[in-house]
Amino acid sequence: MTSAAATSSDAPSRGGEGRKLFTFLCMVFGMFMAILDIQIVSASLAEIQAGLAASSDDIPWIQTSYLIAEVIMIPLSGYLSRMLSTRWMFTISAAGFTLMSLMCATATSIEEMIVWRALQGFLGGGMIPTVFATAYLIFPREKFNVISPIIGLVATLAPTIGPTLGGYITDYGSWHWLFLINVVPGIFVTLAAVTLIDFDKPDLSLFDHFDWVGFAAMAVFLGSLEFVLEEGNGEDWFQSEEIVLFTAVMLMGAAVFFWRAFTAREPVVDLTAFSNKNFAMGSLFSFVLGIGLYGLTYLYPVYLAGVRGYTSLQIGETMFVSGLAMFLTAPLAGRLMSVLDPRVMMGIGFAGFAAGTWLMTGITQDWDFYELLLPQILRGSSLMLCMVPINNIALGMLPPQMIKNASGLFNLTRNLGGAVGLAIINTVLSQRQDFHYARLQESVNGARAPVTETLAGLTQTYQSLGDDAATAALKALSGMVTKQAFLMSFIDVFLILTLLFLSLLATIFFVERPKPMGGGGGGH
Repeated sequence: MTSAAATSSDAPSRGGEGRKLFTFLCMVFGMFMAILDIQIVSASLAEIQAGLAASSDDIPWIQTSYLIAEVIMIPLSGYLSRMLSTRWMFTISAAGFTLMSLMCATATSIEEMIVWRALQGFLGGGMIPTVFATAYLIFPREKFNVISPIIGLVATLAPTIGPTLGGYITDYGSWHWLFLINVVPGIFVTLAAVTLIDFDKPDLSLFDHFDWVGFAAMAVFLGSLEFVLEEGNGEDWFQSEEIVLFTAVMLMGAAVFFWRAFTAREPVVDLTAFSNKNFAMGSLFSFVLGIGLYGLTYLYPVYLAGVRGYTSLQIGETMFVSGLAMFLTAPLAGRLMSVLDPRVMMGIGFAGFAAGTWLMTGITQDWDFYELLLPQILRGSSLMLCMVPINNIALGMLPPQMIKNASGLFNLTRNLGGAVGLAIINTVLSQRQDFHYARLQESVNGARAPVTETLAGLTQTYQSLGDDAATAALKALSGMVTKQAFLMSFIDVFLILTLLFLSLLATIFFVERPKPMGGGGGGH
């Protein structure tokens, strides 16, 4: 059989194996930079806003433009990789990402920054699924218990440590270094890609059959979907004409995209991988994992900043525990892959994740590093125990010719899971906070002794304000009620996440047990 996987057979020399592994690790580093750049900026948006004299309405587009562009490129990458070859696809992605990082650092206006960020996300997004596909094409199955933890660790660790690294960089340097830090490593990855990658050959005939209509429809569909999910809660969802308009555009784009996916001679995204039961289930797990990964990376900082008053640097240091737990669990996950049924591993991971979020339902306004320690360890360890078998179940069992397209779809599900999860989390936080505030307000009235005692104590505290002491006391009491309602809405979100991950335990039974790891290339 002639395929990229063939390079991994016929007893390659030790030198050839070493070169292949080094090349792959260089590619993994490029993927790490692309994923890291989603979150590294999030902790420093205020500094960028001040540096570019941007409005508070414009500054979220630094993130939104990157995410929209990336989510368009990820599923397209499989077609481009087959057309250009892995070497040129990855080289162009790495070089473009590096150049756009430099342009972001030199931006002098918010408009420039948004354009460069969009191009950075689009070009960098091509590296992520290309690395996943390469892992399962060039290495034999007996190596998956080593290779899969590497890509799993990078895919989960990068967004987790992003706020930490971003906080340090901005605290000790300036926001420009959030982008400049990519330049030297990016040049190295680009040179490594162009000189070392030789896994497959280009098929330029695919350019003649490129489905431009399908590509445009996919861009409109996924771009509008990402926009609606990012902006929906802030715009009060369908109370906003803009959200209604983009939802309509999204549905039209989706209709054209799916029509072209099933009728075009060479569709830009081949959806036939979903006919494979394990790939379909793996993609579902990846979607939910995206909710947990990006959702908790968002929730912890919101609590630490809004309730505890932490700086971005303190938040990063507190959340570093999850990253450390992932790092330490990765080798264990690799070892377990060779002795445990991957479905059992996923079950342990899902149960551990649910246990971590369940512990968070006891959160109070006094929780600090040590109270958050065990939930964060459970989160980090469980993510790794889930991610490694999910990758293998989804991609490791596919025929080689399907892997490039399937890798794009698989990575898309994780990103869309994160976007859907954040949209739901923000909506639940907002609506449940209003609900809890209204309920607490009913019980906080002057007829109750604890309320009058608290007000009297607060008035005494603010007595230096003279006649304004009573007003200040009322404001302080209102703030206490608001904070408590905020915490109660957090508990609701963690309860929902707990139930979500517990429900995944039932779906494991729909996964077919992969064949024991033996010889052969990826997908055999």
